Amino acid sequence: MRKTLLSIVTASVLLAGAGLASAQSTTTTTTWTTDQGTVIRAYSTSKQYGSFTDPALNANVGTVLPGTVTLYPLPDTLKVPEPDRYSYTIINGRPVAVERTSRKVIYTWE
Repeated sequence: MRKTLLSIVTASVLLAGAGLASAQSTTTTTTWTTDQGTVIRAYSTSKQYGSFTDPALNANVGTVLPGTVTLYPLPDTLKVPEPDRYSYTIINGRPVAVERTSRKVIYTWE
């Protein structure tokens, strides 16, 4: 009886630990704001970064940018979770946030 009870307690502890580990591995969602677009525009101007201009490229959310588009690190003043995960660029005069590894546009500002 004692071994059975010990086995049940041990199994419960292991399952609870697995549940906690699973909950901690959720992804962080970044909320982008209009003010961040203003910061990116001003920063790009101060660094003299140009806009990538291609009328055929519609940089909408979900678009994967070609390798010819230069990505820039986010300005230090822009506070977002996991800043190393994101970059930005200017496409046809519009700043866009980009996920670095996939080069996918995740947010656009007008």
